[in-house]
Amino acid sequence: IEQTLRERFPDEVDTVISRTGRAEIATDPMGVELSDIYLMLHPIEQWEKASDKASLVDAIEATLAHEVPGQNYSFSQPIELRTNELISGVRSDVAVNLYGPDLAVLQAVGERIQQVLRGIDGAADVNADAIAGLPALRVIVDRRAAARYGINASEVLDAVAAVGGREVGTVFEGQQRFPLQVRLRPEARADADALRALLISAPGGQRVPLGQVAQVVLDEGPAVVSRENAQRRLTVQVNVRGRDLAGFVAEAQARVRAEAAPPPGYFIAWGGQFENLQAATTRLAVAVTAALLLIGLLLFTTFGQARPALIIALNIPMAAVGGFCALWLRDLPLSISAGIGFIALSGIAVLNGVVMVSYIRELQRDGLTLRDATEKGARLRLRAVLMTALTDGIGFLPMALSTTAGAEVQRPLATVVIGGLVTATLLTLFVLPAVYSALGGVPAQEEG
Repeated sequence: IEQTLRERFPDEVDTVISRTGRAEIATDPMGVELSDIYLMLHPIEQWEKASDKASLVDAIEATLAHEVPGQNYSFSQPIELRTNELISGVRSDVAVNLYGPDLAVLQAVGERIQQVLRGIDGAADVNADAIAGLPALRVIVDRRAAARYGINASEVLDAVAAVGGREVGTVFEGQQRFPLQVRLRPEARADADALRALLISAPGGQRVPLGQVAQVVLDEGPAVVSRENAQRRLTVQVNVRGRDLAGFVAEAQARVRAEAAPPPGYFIAWGGQFENLQAATTRLAVAVTAALLLIGLLLFTTFGQARPALIIALNIPMAAVGGFCALWLRDLPLSISAGIGFIALSGIAVLNGVVMVSYIRELQRDGLTLRDATEKGARLRLRAVLMTALTDGIGFLPMALSTTAGAEVQRPLATVVIGGLVTATLLTLFVLPAVYSALGGVPAQEEG
């Protein structure tokens, strides 16, 4: 893999470092069947076969699938990979955990789930735990044959245990203890025939070959058995590219329920990075609600009446419409950073509304009629509202156009604010004065 990457992507890949397995005593153990391959890249200006990271990942994946087949690949960032693993125990964005008693059923259902996930737009790096395929020798004791020789099943199994080594005592050397193990000679455990010829002592002094009291069968056993909460588990992992995580999970859950539902006695639990997304979404919903309530309270406190506060609050949904349209035009997902952008946008939109309504009410107190006050207020506050919108929009523009590290967080936030400012500014300048005038405003003599 290292050689392929260096030869096929010389302009993109600077250094390749591989690490296979990790010690069991480490904080993050990993078996020898897994490898981490780290790529240090040249500056993006030197790239010839890709224009951004997403297209480079696609090109590398296609090349490795063609030139190094038979492997499962998952592409991630080092910190992102560790974060996913700490949060959910898997290294991918989404994990489908299948629980049940029978490994064969788990594998069959897992294969169906993989097929369903591969057919969903945005799915990448779909793979499942390899729970089968390990060659094994099974020793099945023939209890009747063993009984004829007076041999217990436990005695047969004790003899078989000597193939791998059996502790028979302890050796003392000073204050140290060393376990003493006995193991069959290499030629006595070379193959199944040698194991069948293993002699077992019978109570009458006879030496009986293992093959006469047991069947020695070459079979395929489980490579690994994962458990969670006392249940056998198979995990199907998938990364998400090119679409929002929440939408992908919702579609995947519906498709899996319809096309790959597990049989009775088996159940599915969804995990991965989207669990953190759900928790963050819940917290964001609370924050948005609290922010809107606080804005409403401050408006009511400022004006002392509900009518002007409600009129100004109309800016918030209009600003949100602009934010959603901007996300749609740029094909960006509704992420947590976008939600934070809506909170910031609400404050800016309300500020412009307060500037407009406060000035109109001030003109009313000076003796102007409602119609004259709204017309003059909209005309004289045009520059102030536009300056606020332009200053904020220009300030967020570099974030909206960013392609550097962290851009996936900056772009949605800035896009929401800029798009919302467009609609909120138009509302403040044209719709808000008209609504204020249509609803009758607040007569100057009624204030206080």
